Amino acid sequence: MKKILISTIAVSALLFTVSCKTDFDTDVSSIVVSKGDANFTKFVSIGNSLTSGFRDGTLYSDGQLQSYPSMMAQQMKLAGGGAFVQPMMPNNVGGFTSLFAASGGTEFYGKLTLKVVNGALTPTPSAPAADIDIIGGAGKMFNNMGVPGAKSFHLGINGYGSLNPYFKRFATSPTASMIGDAVAQAPTFFSLWIGNNDVLSYATSGGAGVDQTGTGNNPATYGSNDITDPAVVGSVINGYVTALTAGGAKGIIANIPNVTSIPYFTRVPAKPIAGLSDAQVTQLNTAYAQYNGGLGQAKAAGLITDAEYQVRLVKFTAGVANGAVIKDKDLTNLAALGLPSYRQTTTRDLILLPASSVLNPTAGGGTSVALDDKYVLTEKETGKVLTATAAYNVAIKSIADAKGLAFVDANAKMMQLSSASGLQWDGVKYTATFVTGGTFSLDGVHLTGRGYALIANEFLKVINQKYKSTLPMVNVNSYTGVTFP
Repeated sequence: MKKILISTIAVSALLFTVSCKTDFDTDVSSIVVSKGDANFTKFVSIGNSLTSGFRDGTLYSDGQLQSYPSMMAQQMKLAGGGAFVQPMMPNNVGGFTSLFAASGGTEFYGKLTLKVVNGALTPTPSAPAADIDIIGGAGKMFNNMGVPGAKSFHLGINGYGSLNPYFKRFATSPTASMIGDAVAQAPTFFSLWIGNNDVLSYATSGGAGVDQTGTGNNPATYGSNDITDPAVVGSVINGYVTALTAGGAKGIIANIPNVTSIPYFTRVPAKPIAGLSDAQVTQLNTAYAQYNGGLGQAKAAGLITDAEYQVRLVKFTAGVANGAVIKDKDLTNLAALGLPSYRQTTTRDLILLPASSVLNPTAGGGTSVALDDKYVLTEKETGKVLTATAAYNVAIKSIADAKGLAFVDANAKMMQLSSASGLQWDGVKYTATFVTGGTFSLDGVHLTGRGYALIANEFLKVINQKYKSTLPMVNVNSYTGVTFP
């Protein structure tokens, strides 16, 4: 992870209010709480890591206690809601020891914490505190059915616990499905937020998967980083909602935020190479002269167009921010000429947060050494993600309308949060700025307690609008953000 340099001014800014404004205009704190047309007796929440309370790169107990469904359930209790049971992790560190070891220390680690490393605050993973603990079984039901890593079509897979250790922990049986366990609880009210991972895994891998849009409804053939066909997403979500509402339950579903609104894709600038000296620029341009000359020969031979020639030229300039040199698999393969698929990033590329650990002009990262494709979501790849996301969101809104369910435009809310103005609660401003914005955890994808509280309030606001209830908002400022050492 990047060594995050945070000034005392930036840290102090988190503690100050900026106005008395609150960006939730349907706060009903002064009105008698009522359930309206809804019945909150049995509330079940289904989804992925965002529903589970996942934060700081893992699932741990404090994060679960500040999951947005848990916050909602507390407000629902004021209007007749029942107990809300979560599949609590056995510790406040998270991770799974055996799976962490099997991954070579790259997955299932303990939570990220800020540590001072070489004078800079750096998100650092902890060692996992325990292995998988099985807490499910026959008759054991959990209201929070958020499962990290779940894609839309995973919810209906029988035996999904064999594929996902987080569901394995609390599934009612080895052959259970997530949606089956949810429906078996006969919920009177449900929330469903699913589909993020259907594009997110492609995006966080730097576009390593395949865009399956239009390839047919056969997710069994998909790779782990593929973009799910929007027809699949719409079909399975419609099936889940049909099953959940069959007994008369009401509910709320949400759409999918664009990846361009989260710090994992926005923290590192698209042109990150700055401060090069004249001597460094001369050295780099001299080193790439042969590569550029080879491109000219390829263009003259008709192997690449002039447009691609211009895109692939590598040139550094002193006194300005330069694009990083990257490997781009979508460029014409000129390996037969001994030419790699290099180019420099532009403002239309997204450099992923993990690239910050290797972007080091002194050591050549992004300059004399090209960044691997996994560190960059190119303009073309970003377009695929945004196109699929838009299609998912059309389908989700259509399902909500057809079933008469409350609908949360999570994409619009996240875009608002990522704007310069951000969102405010009781005078405190929140933004999507990494670490100091207060809403995103140290993994750059998942929220802090305060971020989840903003989402909980959006859900509560829409529930009140749709079902004429008067559930009060939660106090965003009472939850936790990023912890500084």
